Amino acid sequence: MGFDTLCIHGGHKPENNRAHLTPIYASSTYTFDSAEQAIAVFKNEEPGYIYGRFGNPTINEAEERIAMMEAYGLQNADGSQLQLKAILHASGMAAITTMLLSNLKAGDKIITHPSLYGGTQELADKILPGLDIEAVIVDFKDINTVAKAIQADKAIKMMYMETPANPTLKCVDLEVLSALAKEHGLIVCVDNTFATPYLQQPFRYDVDFVMHSTTKFLNGHGTAVGGIVIGRDLEKMNTIVTKTHRLLGGNSNAFEAFLLTNGLRSFSLRMERHCSNAQKVAELLSNHEAVALVNYLGLTSHPDHELCKKQMKHAGAMMSFELKGGFDAGVRFMNKLKMCTNAVSLGTCDTLLSHPASTTHVGVPREKRIEFGITDGLIRLSVGIENVEDIIADLAQALA
Repeated sequence: MGFDTLCIHGGHKPENNRAHLTPIYASSTYTFDSAEQAIAVFKNEEPGYIYGRFGNPTINEAEERIAMMEAYGLQNADGSQLQLKAILHASGMAAITTMLLSNLKAGDKIITHPSLYGGTQELADKILPGLDIEAVIVDFKDINTVAKAIQADKAIKMMYMETPANPTLKCVDLEVLSALAKEHGLIVCVDNTFATPYLQQPFRYDVDFVMHSTTKFLNGHGTAVGGIVIGRDLEKMNTIVTKTHRLLGGNSNAFEAFLLTNGLRSFSLRMERHCSNAQKVAELLSNHEAVALVNYLGLTSHPDHELCKKQMKHAGAMMSFELKGGFDAGVRFMNKLKMCTNAVSLGTCDTLLSHPASTTHVGVPREKRIEFGITDGLIRLSVGIENVEDIIADLAQALA
């Protein structure tokens, strides 16, 4: 089926009571017809549901649909359709945590790049060291430096990428970096939240895991928090990753999974409007006297413009821009918004803006934040699907 059709019908199975949409299965536990059936289900010899923390039909539909989106049009080496396994979580951070702890042990290291999402950065700085897992931060633009770092340290077991990065919109080359990582036997992971499977499919480049905050574009309406990890090694996903997920307890729930599947039904249409609006907004900002810099991949001025064209369908709906007046200008600008919303999330139907220096990255030391390109006057902008003229008018009056 086509991608738009997949967004609506993917993963859906007929329901016994003939409900049009998969219902919210609000049950903490499930029954068995016999002791023998229970044994078979617990041993994975027979499909079935056991306990709410382990999943339910509402959750599974969301998982299957997103896995199908990430695998859309992709094939294995033998020409067969790529099959992926997805596990829905209570948040994007829960999904990332499951992925990390199911693949790493004490003494292992991750190689990654600057300018990660603030929560991921804090996880690497404040939680993983206590587990004797270290993050090695290297400029992924310099492939020789990355190669030398991997060769010099046999403890590096994983490469972690976020592209486009939050909130600077820097991109890294998935094809080149994944190939390098595979040469050295590393596990390759990509946070695909900003791009979404509509714009970018990391599994095309032989990566092992993809994560999303489903709270964002996939849900699209700001109604539910969630996260998902998708993997290509089905055996590993069904064993160690599933076991880690269940024991950590970061499971989703039926209500939020229901909201997610409903959001996915309009996903591709929303993304078309997000993207077309964003290009027009970026062009306005790039010509405004109060703006020092616009980070938008659709502008030829962005250093990663060509890389974006190589691995993404469109530049997307996310951008950031730097105000000339620094921190104080950022605060004044946020206070003057009328229609656009001051909120730290992204990917909803309405336009959202945030000031990372005082919100999402407040826990990151200033010198490190500046080093990563997250300046005092940087504004992050998630362009919504309103009439673009209204978005532009509100931004213009706030900048005046």
